Amino acid sequence: MPRLFTGLEIPSDVGFALSLKRGGLAGARWISPENYHITLRYIGDIDRRTADEVVDVLERFGAAEPFALSVDHLGVFGGNKPRALYAGVAPSEALTRLQGAHERALQRIGLPPDGRKFVPHVTLARLRDTPPGDLAAHIAQAGHFVPLRFTVHQFVLFSSRDSVGGGPYVIEQDFPLAA
Repeated sequence: MPRLFTGLEIPSDVGFALSLKRGGLAGARWISPENYHITLRYIGDIDRRTADEVVDVLERFGAAEPFALSVDHLGVFGGNKPRALYAGVAPSEALTRLQGAHERALQRIGLPPDGRKFVPHVTLARLRDTPPGDLAAHIAQAGHFVPLRFTVHQFVLFSSRDSVGGGPYVIEQDFPLAA
């Protein structure tokens, strides 16, 4: 069974700039820049027939035009028990519409709703037992930066192997946005 999700690729220049935020944080397992992405909709482990239905519904996806995105801050998931350091995406109406359209399309073919709130981000590191003071210092030092802007021209269907977080991810198919 493939483990699938839809998402956006991160251009190599943006990935390189984000990779400079790596290092100096105890308990961090840093994600390789080639695995940086923005998840639109996690699909999960599904059978081949359902995977074919996913591809079919994504191929018939409604019109969406290319749009600009900006990665502009660092954040943490996990509250008092931080589990991930991420680079946050600035609010984008176009991105929110695209993600909502993915959610609706995948529910129409019978997939259950994704119960998580959509927080667009690029995971930089998985955290385990990271001292809160070290994390706060890292964010204070590296968390404010010149926004990294890029234009989204397509979304992709990714697959991943069962692993301990962070890839490797494989692009199964890409879906260009209308010009």
